[in-house]
Amino acid sequence: MTVEQNVLQPSGAAKHQQTFLNQLREITGINDIQVLQQALKDSNGNLELAVAFLTAKNAKVPQQEEATYYQTALPGNDRYISVGSQADTNVIDLTGDDKDDLQRAIALSLEESNRAFRETGITDEEQAISRVLEASIAENKASLKRTHPEVWSDSPNPYDRKRQDDCPVGLKNVGNTCWFSAVIQSLFNLLEFRRLVLNFSAPANAQDLPRNQKEHRNLPFMRELRYLFALLVGSKRKYVDPSRAVEILKDAFKSNDSQQQDVSEFTHKLLDWLEDAFQIKAEEERDGEKPKNPMVELFYGRFLAVGVLEGKKFENTEMFGQYPLQVNGFKDLHECLEAAMIEGEIESLHSENSAKSGQEHWFTELPPVLTFELSRFEFNQALGRPEKIHNKLEFPPILYLDRYMHKNREITRIKRDEIKRLREYLTVLQQRLERYLSYGSGPKRFPLVDVLQYALEFASSKPVCTSPVDDLDASAPSSGTLPAQTTPSTIEQQGPSSSDVPSTSPVQRSVIHKPFTQSRIPPDLPMHPAPRHITEEELSVLEGCLHRWRTEVENDTRDLQESISRIHRTIELMYSDKTMVQVPYRLHAVLVHEGQANAGHYWAYIYDHHQNRWMKYNDISVTKSTWEELERDSFGGYRNASAYCLMYINDKEQYLMQEEFNKETGQILVGMDTLPSDLRDYVKEDNKRFEKELEEWDTELAQKAQQEKLLSQIPRAPAPSPAPVQAGEPEYLEQPSRTDLSKHLKEDSVQAINKALSEQEDRGPEAIMDMVMLTPNMQGIIMAIGKARNVYDRCGPEAGFFKAIKLEYTRLLKLAQEDPPPECDYRLRHAIVYFIQNQAPKKIIERTLLEQFGDHNLSFDERCRNIMKVAQAKLEMIKPDEVNMEEYERWHQDYRNFRETTMFLMVGLEFFQKKSYMEALLYLIYAYQNNKELLSKGPYRGHDEELISHYRRECLLKLNEHAAALFESGDDQEVNNGLIIMNELIVPCLPLLLVDEMEEKDIVAVEDMRNRWCSYLGQEMEPNLQEKLTDFLPKLLDCSTEIKGFNDPPKLPSYSTHELCERYARIMLSLSRTPADGR
Repeated sequence: MTVEQNVLQPSGAAKHQQTFLNQLREITGINDIQVLQQALKDSNGNLELAVAFLTAKNAKVPQQEEATYYQTALPGNDRYISVGSQADTNVIDLTGDDKDDLQRAIALSLEESNRAFRETGITDEEQAISRVLEASIAENKASLKRTHPEVWSDSPNPYDRKRQDDCPVGLKNVGNTCWFSAVIQSLFNLLEFRRLVLNFSAPANAQDLPRNQKEHRNLPFMRELRYLFALLVGSKRKYVDPSRAVEILKDAFKSNDSQQQDVSEFTHKLLDWLEDAFQIKAEEERDGEKPKNPMVELFYGRFLAVGVLEGKKFENTEMFGQYPLQVNGFKDLHECLEAAMIEGEIESLHSENSAKSGQEHWFTELPPVLTFELSRFEFNQALGRPEKIHNKLEFPPILYLDRYMHKNREITRIKRDEIKRLREYLTVLQQRLERYLSYGSGPKRFPLVDVLQYALEFASSKPVCTSPVDDLDASAPSSGTLPAQTTPSTIEQQGPSSSDVPSTSPVQRSVIHKPFTQSRIPPDLPMHPAPRHITEEELSVLEGCLHRWRTEVENDTRDLQESISRIHRTIELMYSDKTMVQVPYRLHAVLVHEGQANAGHYWAYIYDHHQNRWMKYNDISVTKSTWEELERDSFGGYRNASAYCLMYINDKEQYLMQEEFNKETGQILVGMDTLPSDLRDYVKEDNKRFEKELEEWDTELAQKAQQEKLLSQIPRAPAPSPAPVQAGEPEYLEQPSRTDLSKHLKEDSVQAINKALSEQEDRGPEAIMDMVMLTPNMQGIIMAIGKARNVYDRCGPEAGFFKAIKLEYTRLLKLAQEDPPPECDYRLRHAIVYFIQNQAPKKIIERTLLEQFGDHNLSFDERCRNIMKVAQAKLEMIKPDEVNMEEYERWHQDYRNFRETTMFLMVGLEFFQKKSYMEALLYLIYAYQNNKELLSKGPYRGHDEELISHYRRECLLKLNEHAAALFESGDDQEVNNGLIIMNELIVPCLPLLLVDEMEEKDIVAVEDMRNRWCSYLGQEMEPNLQEKLTDFLPKLLDCSTEIKGFNDPPKLPSYSTHELCERYARIMLSLSRTPADGR
């Protein structure tokens, strides 16, 4: 790698060694440079062995840790090289008598490694990385040919792969290469970088260059990268295949492992290769001047390191590309940067005689494209493996870097001192506030304001002169046990019982208070404890003191809270003055990783600077997005997804994102017009091949259609037609048809009801109705008419009608106010119960009741017919403006939806108990969605949401386990069946579980399902299984909450109200008998 020679001249080996030191520091958490260097030497450049050495219990630790930690900052060190200094890392001293045999062997090994580097251009460090990179792009050899074969995972219909209008082109995942897609798309959408790549031309003397592996790798890669960028510009395909560029990567990095490549590591290597390729071209074109490398100009900046080591000051300049930042322990990007810019104790920087050591970093030159690596992995010493850090880290869309510039260091130091002082003061205020909010000396503490209020309430209670147990002792049972008493206060204190298993109650209704019977509280016993003796004078003094103290405490608490808020605001605005917002950087791309340290999936959010919107690039899928979605997936702390790399661009450098213009016409160049002629021809050829695919598909479809037409003309024996299926929606007001009721049945029904009324007056109304198999509505009406027979006989039909309708409404109102067990939902039996519980307008309820009394089927005897005629007359008297018929229809439609939702739930639960999870899932999905819509209108409009959510979630988990077991079998048919289950059932359902962030159990279930499939990434498997897994995983790991379309709702059988209530009661009773751990 080449940089400006008058600033830095590190050797290639030293630079690669520093890269590996940074990686070792990130993986192991060890910051001692000498320990890391020794481990790298002992492992002979093998990164894996170095990690093993550092994590072993007997690892050697140098004693002078503090001195060696800062030795990298001293002049002459390999990392910090003074201006104009030279560092020769190729010289190995083997003459020292103090070296033992091991050290001599290490030195000889390093000398041999450096010799190999000079000959081949590949360092031992690169070879160590290669063992990780090559396997992450392992793929089928057949898919890497020069031609464009159809990969198994592509849709056979080319129209499914056709680009829509000017939608951005995606990149196909060709075997754990989501990291490749994320990085390449981020760079491609940087227009200046795109122009540099597209307009790159190989050096004229390329054939005369030294034939080392490095140069024969970079130039072919640049050629394939140009082709790939050209396809991303002008292809007619929805996505393109990057296999040819990936093949060069695979050939350059050899490994036998199968794991995904690290994004930051790949970005490092990619920029190295591009820099080398452009350097060859730059050196060819220079005319006596020092060549400028556009990659260095675009991605590399410089910072000044100033510090003190044991009282001696130093100052060095260093070049940087991607800037690493630690995430753990910080809440936002500025906190990470502040920590990265200051190492050690910086107080000594401003004093002459201090022996403490520390250093500050100040940017002297920022690159136009500034990339931050977020270190979200750390090595767990106890478990012996890396772990991902899921902490939340916020970052802004516009980042002002003025406070980190060397030219602003004096004002920044003043502001940092002020912030430090404010934070110290803030800590004191927060400690004082905590004493007010958590008052007391015991394990339980309470706000002081509440303590004073409780004391005031106690003192103000009515005094009692007897012991609180006296009355209970007098009335205690002979057994010595006290009767259980439940008061409203104890109920409020206990609260609802919690359980992992949702309640099977359809809704949570307010408690209906009933008169106390056996457990009546003695009238003289106070509800709360009270003083035994207190005089009016004592009470007056005490109340005055408590009131005054409470007011003082409230004022003190408010003052502390306001002071804390003011300090927070002051700190937030510390760098908001005009002088500190002159260096704006706009967020261009966010590379996101979801999963764990050893497995996961990458995608990118990239800002469209011309359309002013965010786009999500997830392999072949390119969709519009929002800042809110980016926050959810990138900040971390919520799911296993979080940002791993941030790319900012200088907002004042317009050329970075500026479109190209035609020099003659001044028109903006778009699409193919932006390509050089050779690439334009290349893309046209590829588009012709794709158009030929479309034509062949159209021809094939036309031939099939012609064959089907000829076959349809051949006469065939007519097949028996199936019996028609009755698929009408269930009627909740169903009445027996008048023609279906014989006179004998009518007489028997009336006689049975009259007999029940005369013989069992004391029995409940439901017991009487169950004696006759009529609908619940008809039963209630006939029973009400029977009870009103005395009024009917004495005062006539109209009086009988009013008496009957009043009795029926009173009965339904009582049912609506009851709190029945889960298996007995009165709403299913009577629409009016549903209306009453949901506070329907009185006019709606009245008209519904009138329609039930005026039904033509109510003609069992003369009394029923006369009351029916009165009801019909009342209906005709209702004026159009008295009842809003649209509102009336809406209420009845809601009730029909409620019954339909009940049937979805009931059938789904029945399938679930039969372990038919695939059938159960669709019913439960529609039950949940319909129920959620109902509950949005009122708490009693639907069923218990947690119950439906629980069984929907359980269905998905069991299907996921079944699909995973099929995949693990290895049999082609079973593997395909398992992936069909995942693609057609589970993946479309995941957004339904993720859309509500409050449903923590659903989110945990989704993570469990994803982790199950991600665990296969590190396992050895057949190549065809690996291909299928890598094609499927991006769909499973997509964090989008966009609801995909589902099939039409499943057919529901037609149930009478009796059948519906009976089956619903049966299934709910079976759930209540299921053990808690079985749910």
